[in-house]
Amino acid sequence: MGRPLRIEYPGALYHITSRGNERKSIFVDDADRFKFLEILKDYHDRYSILIHSFVLMDNHYHLILETPKGNLLKVMHGINGSYTGYFNRKYERSGHLFQGRYKGILIEKDAYLLQLSRYVHMNPVRAKIVEKPERYRWSSYPSYIGKEKEYKWVEYSWILSKYGNNRETARKKYREYTKESLNTDIENPAKNLYGQIILGGDEFIEKIRNMLKGKSISKEIAERKRILKSPSPEYIIKKVADVFGVDRDLINDKNIRNNAARKAAIYLAHRYSGLSNEEVGKMFGGIHYSSVSKVSARFEDELGNNKKLAKVIKEIESIVKT
Repeated sequence: MGRPLRIEYPGALYHITSRGNERKSIFVDDADRFKFLEILKDYHDRYSILIHSFVLMDNHYHLILETPKGNLLKVMHGINGSYTGYFNRKYERSGHLFQGRYKGILIEKDAYLLQLSRYVHMNPVRAKIVEKPERYRWSSYPSYIGKEKEYKWVEYSWILSKYGNNRETARKKYREYTKESLNTDIENPAKNLYGQIILGGDEFIEKIRNMLKGKSISKEIAERKRILKSPSPEYIIKKVADVFGVDRDLINDKNIRNNAARKAAIYLAHRYSGLSNEEVGKMFGGIHYSSVSKVSARFEDELGNNKKLAKVIKEIESIVKT
């Protein structure tokens, strides 16, 4: 697993998952679970974090965590470090308890918090531990629907407010919303991830990309090229068409042989757009992802033998990279 998410800012919302090393249990008995909840409360009080939902499984846990102060790294280092220290002392062991570092996904609150909370609360059901989520004690769900006493450090208000101001009515409607997934195959919201660490709409993604522009981002964040501000394939195609003095339709036409402008556009999109080969292929008429790599490699060889063409490509690069 990669290192922690390095996108931090005040008010950021995350889905955090942390697993036991070698998938071993991190909670052996109820006392361990109570201790972990005590640590969550402590860090809520000390660092003003907002914990919207949680579930403790045997060998991992899920948190939906908001950081008004933009202090995720400090918080997560403290939570996992404190619990590891407790666990090692109790069981007379040493070394790592968790499998690498936690996994963090940055979430667009308005678009995904509600459905992600449901997905987290349904973990014990998907694992076939219980038939209904309210029967699983080590989750914030029973207290959400009024079956258990509310935790003072869990932020219930935002999710329940989606169902109105009446607390009892809101609990009932949230329970009904969650129950829908018992009879329906509810899709994991994380299937819509961008760059493997951002869950949100186009505007939210663009906001994060702009926020990161010019900043260093950890090389261990998956698909970091996609997260950093990159020129779109449409922009690249337009600039190639302008410099080559051809119509954009010519670049998109895969039936024309020896189409230098098209090959240049594929090469530049492959190199600078941050998209996968499959995504680049779709932009150019649905060519196979392997063809994108081949076209790009052959064009690069061509540049080495054609100084005039190489000069033209450098000119386009200077435009699309700014």
